[in-house]
Amino acid sequence: MKIGGLMNLTLLDYPDKVACTVFTVGCNFRCPFCHNNSLVLGNGGRRLAVNEVLGFLEKRKNVLDGVCLTGGEPLIQQGVEEFLLDVKRLGYSVKLDTNGAFPDRLRELAEKGLVDYVAMDVKNSKERYEETVGCKTDIQAICRSVEFLKSGKVEYEFRTTVTGNHHDEISIGNMSRWLAGASKLYLQKFVNSGDLIDPNTVGCSDETMRRYLEIAKKYLPNAELRGI
Repeated sequence: MKIGGLMNLTLLDYPDKVACTVFTVGCNFRCPFCHNNSLVLGNGGRRLAVNEVLGFLEKRKNVLDGVCLTGGEPLIQQGVEEFLLDVKRLGYSVKLDTNGAFPDRLRELAEKGLVDYVAMDVKNSKERYEETVGCKTDIQAICRSVEFLKSGKVEYEFRTTVTGNHHDEISIGNMSRWLAGASKLYLQKFVNSGDLIDPNTVGCSDETMRRYLEIAKKYLPNAELRGI
């Protein structure tokens, strides 16, 4: 398993948990607005050994409640199940961040009790998905992940990073209609981290984000904004 970073403490990444965040290297998508360009492409930065991370978790298990596994895309990693088994043996709750492209792996980890909370990035409406992820993708696989999570087998949230380049009222409406029935959707305001895949990506005004939220709420009454 390729690990490219460790945030020792976060109160934001895992709802209601004092957690750390483990960053994996590599992704099957090339989302132009991705703020972890170096992790996605695997260029630069020190790699951490799995045993190094587990050693840290062993020492901090009386301080931390949870581990957030993010990326990149964690489900492309060989050894992710073994890593999560070790994390669970240490007594941690696990939050998985995923793009939903690997529904069978997602289901397997959840059904084995290795994941307690899933945050799935839903990038856009089905019609604009490939544009938004920057490559060819299997939209049916994404749909299977969405339906699995909506079944309620594991606690989850959907989240969408909203840009000025790839989202508009029509795409937000179509995406929200697709996700209708979901328990949580967060529309996240794009922020330029300085480490983007496409530096030409732009964000939206707060006013636009609020307008998009009203559209989303027609189908998902519990939708909320993040980053405003």
